Amino acid sequence: MTSDHQIDHIICSKPETFFENVKYQIASEDIIDKIKRKFFKKRYLGYLKALNQVIKPDNKYIIQIVDNFGIVKPLQEFLVKKGLRQNFQIQFFYHGYPPFLENFRGRWFFESIDEMVLLTHDSYKVHKDCYTILPCKFSVLHNGIDTTKFNKATFEQKINLRNELDLKDKKVFIWCSKDLPKKGLDFILQVWKNIYSQYKNTALLVVGAKRNIQIEGVHFLGSVPNNELPKYYQMSDCYLFPTLWHEGFGLSLIEALHSGCYCIASALGGVPEVLQYGKLGKLIENPHFQQEWEDAILEFLNQKEINETIIPDNLYSAQSWNLGMNKIIENAKKTLK
Repeated sequence: MTSDHQIDHIICSKPETFFENVKYQIASEDIIDKIKRKFFKKRYLGYLKALNQVIKPDNKYIIQIVDNFGIVKPLQEFLVKKGLRQNFQIQFFYHGYPPFLENFRGRWFFESIDEMVLLTHDSYKVHKDCYTILPCKFSVLHNGIDTTKFNKATFEQKINLRNELDLKDKKVFIWCSKDLPKKGLDFILQVWKNIYSQYKNTALLVVGAKRNIQIEGVHFLGSVPNNELPKYYQMSDCYLFPTLWHEGFGLSLIEALHSGCYCIASALGGVPEVLQYGKLGKLIENPHFQQEWEDAILEFLNQKEINETIIPDNLYSAQSWNLGMNKIIENAKKTLK
């Protein structure tokens, strides 16, 4: 979130860091609240109490909820009981891809919110096809990154960065994620063994995972601080995104794109839309098939000339995200008038 935003309050448990120019209402509980939450299953009592301290009966508000499906029903009941539901626009931001609730249960959820904000248009299509009744507005807001940090290095900078890891004259690939089965690290390591047996002048950087194993041509870098992450993309030639689930968007994918990496990615979830259906990178249509990954990587390695992918500066940037968020808020304000 940049400084040019329209967020007035954040209701949450005590955060580690605070955004500037935003008022915080901490969702805390006393002993009575804890008893009520435990025995009466009022899980979100602290949040509703915090909200009650912020709102005024004669004012109008926009509430934004991020990925918390469980709070929608108690929030709806809270506002209706106070006779204030008409004074609110409830926007739900969903960072997943497929529908979260089945068709029947989804009806009450979509009747309780005013707008669903998704990461991709493809996710909307899946929702539209899943639910027979979909009684709320939808919007799409792509993720954004700080493009002042994630940007392409010059040729000289790239060489200097590679020298830090003794990667001179190598084709450098990178995988970056949390070490979860659905992120495909074990899968891509199997692919890599076959690639490296043919191309010894290659290297694979693994960022975010630390394995107590040694694999030829693989550098396990473990957890990397966010401020150091850009340089690993910048020293690399190709980013591998072998996700094995329906990603909502893929932040690391756009970090790699803006850092100058050619991207090879699973055609799952929101990824095809992010890569503009192959315009910005190579999509693996059957990502669970090892041979398709090997073929795509070999195709990249055997290119006589690499065609540079031009990424507009404002594409998937924090600035464009902020503009999109402000537009969504402005439209909700018009609805409340």
